[in-house]
Amino acid sequence: MTYKPFIVGIGGTASPYSSTEQALAIALAATERAGATTRLFGGAQLAMLPLYLTKPVAESPEAEQLVGDLRRADGVILASPGYHGSISGLVKNAIDFIEELSQDSRVYLSGLPVGLIVTAHGWQATASTLNTLRSITHALRGWPTPMGAALNVSGGMFKDGNCSDTKTLETLEMVGADVVNFAVRRQGN
Repeated sequence: MTYKPFIVGIGGTASPYSSTEQALAIALAATERAGATTRLFGGAQLAMLPLYLTKPVAESPEAEQLVGDLRRADGVILASPGYHGSISGLVKNAIDFIEELSQDSRVYLSGLPVGLIVTAHGWQATASTLNTLRSITHALRGWPTPMGAALNVSGGMFKDGNCSDTKTLETLEMVGADVVNFAVRRQGN
């Protein structure tokens, strides 16, 4: 493949090594194996972002990097923990910065494949949080990949960047591979 899509991953929590960020890293690794280059905005980077609209993007190197990378992205993977049945404030704040793309020639995430990952300590929040991410993706004109990962992580399946559950690992790899496959098709390669 001569075309190397650039995939941006956004997700995690303020806790280092969260299951959300580990799941996102596994999906991004699958995109790299499929020929993409990647950029991960994990919990630590997201926590450094100012609240959206509290200061100009140019005054925050973290916000400038996020917006710049989203501008050149060929695909995106969003990962959020399920907090009280919805996405976390940390992830929502990062997503809000996509508003900076509203006046671009490619508005928001128009036409981009967007992979979605949700982690929660129980099943109840996984479906509603995944639906929220799908709705947000549609509002931003992106194309959610057919496979979304809704993961009950209460069993502690993530450790040191590895996933001990084979089905979950396959699902995350499918999310990542789908983003690359759709990005390549979008380019006509």
